[in-house]
Amino acid sequence: MENRTDKNSYTILFAVGMVLVVGALLAFAASSLKPNIDENKRLEKQQNILYAMGVNENDESSANFVSTTDAPELFNKYITKQLVIEGDNVTENDQAYLIDVKKEQANAKAGKVRKLPLFVGEKDGKTYYIAPIYGKGLWDAIWAYVALDEDMVIQGAYFDHKGETPGLGANIKQRFFMDDFIGEHLKDNGTFKGVTVAKGNADPKNTNKTDNEVDAIAGATITGDGVTAMIKSDLKLYVPYFEKLKNN
Repeated sequence: MENRTDKNSYTILFAVGMVLVVGALLAFAASSLKPNIDENKRLEKQQNILYAMGVNENDESSANFVSTTDAPELFNKYITKQLVIEGDNVTENDQAYLIDVKKEQANAKAGKVRKLPLFVGEKDGKTYYIAPIYGKGLWDAIWAYVALDEDMVIQGAYFDHKGETPGLGANIKQRFFMDDFIGEHLKDNGTFKGVTVAKGNADPKNTNKTDNEVDAIAGATITGDGVTAMIKSDLKLYVPYFEKLKNN
């Protein structure tokens, strides 16, 4: 007599049952953990914004965020305004740091007005304007938070990536690369030029801050090109705001 468990139908039903059970457990876990995940993302964005404007715990060579414990208090202390730019409209929104820059890029491609978050910070009597930007590296997404003054001169930056090559493209989040951008001018004689990550840069020590170039990372040409592209495409969108700011 054939055992019922030897039938193919039993195996299929068992497999389907296991998939349903595991799927339900994963869905429950994801739902339960979502508040924690969202909170971690919020804190990370606050840390990124603060880092770009120089509120961090850097040592001589390493890039270090303020702690997640201190981030909310420091964010409230140093960030005086959160703005959302939509075309000619600029509004204050204390949830601007939650805007998904990648999604807004997709909306723009679909013909919708793109929302541009901008964070205004005050530190040591100086005003910083921090803009998030998003692009594509060699393997996956890259992004940054760039702090500017009213003349669109870079005052600080934090770069990160999802899957660039360790020791090569992944070095965009190292101090030696990020610090090179400090003092770089995005404009040349009033015209927006951005900053090029240049492999043939004739200024490897980066003493010339008005050449619109920084030195590339050896072996990371495509990642560097991605950094160049996202700076030029995303930060250019903020030019009308800064021009209006200068004229007021």
